[in-house]
Amino acid sequence: MTYIIAEPCLNTKDASCVEVCPVDCIYEGDDQFYIHPDECIDCGACEPECPVQAIFPDMDVPPEWTNYIEKNRVHFDT
Repeated sequence: MTYIIAEPCLNTKDASCVEVCPVDCIYEGDDQFYIHPDECIDCGACEPECPVQAIFPDMDVPPEWTNYIEKNRVHFDT
C-alpha cells in the first residue's frame, strides 16, 4: 500500500505533508504534490497534515478520484 494525493491538492500545493514525511517521498509536480510509491513507508504521517484532505491510502481513494492512482504512477514512470 502507498498513499495517493487526489484532486483537492490541485493548484493548492500546501507543503504541510512534505514537512512531516520522515522519508522525503513527497515531490512537487506542476499541478500538485505526488507520493513516490517505492519510497513511501506507509507511515501515514502525511494524511492528517493535509489541510484539504487530499491524501488517501491507495485502497481508500474515493471513487470519483481513482484516476489519481494512475496519474501518480505515470508521474513517476516518466
